[in-house]
Amino acid sequence: MRCEYCDTNFARAEFCRVERAAGTAEFDLEKNPLSVERAVALIKKLAAVPTQAVSFTGGEPLLQWEFVGEAARELKKFGLKIFLETNGTLAAEYEKISDAVDIVSMDIKTADLFEEHEKFLRAAHGKDLCVKMVMTGATTAKEFLAGVELVARVDPTILLIIQPVTPIKNVRAAEARRLLEFQAIALRKLKDVRIIPQTHKFINLL
Repeated sequence: MRCEYCDTNFARAEFCRVERAAGTAEFDLEKNPLSVERAVALIKKLAAVPTQAVSFTGGEPLLQWEFVGEAARELKKFGLKIFLETNGTLAAEYEKISDAVDIVSMDIKTADLFEEHEKFLRAAHGKDLCVKMVMTGATTAKEFLAGVELVARVDPTILLIIQPVTPIKNVRAAEARRLLEFQAIALRKLKDVRIIPQTHKFINLL
């Protein structure tokens, strides 16, 4: 999607970093690409601490839906829940692995993708489902309301998370007053709207 606020480096790398133990910020290097078996083994080791769920994020994890599905099904054998973070444009791919997914967080991007977003939300309806909208200093009320109305069409009880952008590059943060205004607008149409920043940034966790 090339979102201007993206904080992920998409360059292909010969190695990936794997934390030795959760929260230590001490890493080992693993040769890319990892096999499903190796990824599952590493995740099981990290999940030795109490874990809400294993999150598949990106980029867009559904571009590798076969890998995600296979790994998720293996991890569920050990009692782990699977959390999918997605841009909500690949409903057909999601449906192929939906049996292995427990929690879904879908980002709303631009209005150009609303048809795909609505199709995805309907496919994921019934899961533990939330929608996230990233707010920057440039986000307009019109853009935001269009996203709110999209969610309301599918189900007004779906949780909406307003995520204030973590300033990056030339992207400005949204003012607190503006975030609260957006929340009030959304609550006219949706039952549950929360403002949640990128907490891992505050505690310097990955």
